[in-house]
Amino acid sequence: MEFSIKTVVPEKQRCACLLVGVFEKKHMSEAAGALDAAADSAITRLLKSGDMEGKVGETLVLHQLPGVTATRVILVGCGKAEGLTPREYGKVLEAAFAAAVKTPAGDLVSTLGEVTVTGGDFAWKARETAVHAQAAGYRFDETKSKKTPRKNTLKKVIVAAGADDDTTAGAAALAEGAAVAEGVELARHLGDLPANICTPSHLAGEARKLARKHRALTVEVLTEKEMEGLGMGALLSVTRGSHEPARFIVMNYRGGPQRRKPTVLVGKGVTFDTGGISIKPAQAMDEMKFDMCGAASVFGAIKALATLDAAVNVVGLVPATENVPSGTATKPGDVVTSMSGQTIEVLNTDAEGRLILCDALTYAERYKPAAVVDVATLTGACIVALGAQASGLLGNHQSLVDRLLEAGTRANDPAWQLPLWDEYKESLKSNFADMANIGGREAGTITAAGFLSNFTEKYHWAHLDIAGTAWKTGKAKGATGRPVALLVEFLLHQQDT
Repeated sequence: MEFSIKTVVPEKQRCACLLVGVFEKKHMSEAAGALDAAADSAITRLLKSGDMEGKVGETLVLHQLPGVTATRVILVGCGKAEGLTPREYGKVLEAAFAAAVKTPAGDLVSTLGEVTVTGGDFAWKARETAVHAQAAGYRFDETKSKKTPRKNTLKKVIVAAGADDDTTAGAAALAEGAAVAEGVELARHLGDLPANICTPSHLAGEARKLARKHRALTVEVLTEKEMEGLGMGALLSVTRGSHEPARFIVMNYRGGPQRRKPTVLVGKGVTFDTGGISIKPAQAMDEMKFDMCGAASVFGAIKALATLDAAVNVVGLVPATENVPSGTATKPGDVVTSMSGQTIEVLNTDAEGRLILCDALTYAERYKPAAVVDVATLTGACIVALGAQASGLLGNHQSLVDRLLEAGTRANDPAWQLPLWDEYKESLKSNFADMANIGGREAGTITAAGFLSNFTEKYHWAHLDIAGTAWKTGKAKGATGRPVALLVEFLLHQQDT
């Protein structure tokens, strides 16, 4: 998709689709007012008749509006005229582009940059426009024998700028948003692939494909034999039951000065999770193909950075494996030795994500990182606590946590901090090993992070539990691409930790 910024005269702008905002209480944006004047008060009459109330996310498509050059105009509800919150603005854009891609419009001009957003300048609004425009056009039909005909042909999006808008900053932000959108799309695609296609080896192949496209990115893939040589007993205990070989994927993006310490991203890559011997119920088990969405988000973030030629150094580590039961699978009560040398009593084989992550977190030490952030669909408890709105966030360094929280707010990809007190780790004590891999029923998200913290004492670390945010269920089932936007925002603008 092609994005640009230009100054326009709304009523004279020749395009297939024009987005303009209307507010509650029959108020109009400046662009909508200009169209209304050109159309002999047609929009005023529509609002008075009750066809549209202006609530956030409402849309109404108008065709061949008199006096207006655009083929179609989409009125977009923007709530209160005094201004929107960033999250409300995200909903406005989501609704606007969802309506736009249902039309055959190939090009579009958005005047929604003139809507007031608390804490959001023109550049921020341009960035969000690119992210939402591309997301609206995403479809997954790779595994269908008959592809669904696509009505949307949207290829070109222009963000209209006002006289006082900083178009230079806006253009840079628009490019950033387009790159983030590509990263989100990659993460969604990997997440939506079925597990018989998206195996650990497939993920390794995707990493190599990325490296071939970007000179600043190198990739190394470790085999099970190499992992065994490194002592990754926790990770290998998860893959024991599977015929699919595990892979440990290292993506090293060097866009900044060589002397600068890298930030390490660690993504949980369980390409299918049956729970192992502690097998899950059959209901909704198909959704366990999404248990690699942490890995997918690391792929997406690195793709976005490489697309931008970002001046940062980032290492992406993806421990990739299946977790399935068989005669060779790890059993509850088995004791395994992690790469760190610490022993773990595996009380529940369905708590496997922390077993693969702990060895990756130990591996991260070799980079002497500025910070380490792991991303994982780790606990159902996080869904209970936070639902699908915010990712859970915990860490051992408050400044790092604060920067991630700020990045999530700016990227409209929020996280929420949970406590990580030593008292929570009491439930992980074991009579037979240094620790157990689960605690009790209480505070499951926190005790899981507490387990991981035992492997992060040599650097600043944060943990993002995305179990509630990585995918949608029900009729809208599919990967969301979160938290790619949060990660890219953090890495580009919040790197000093």
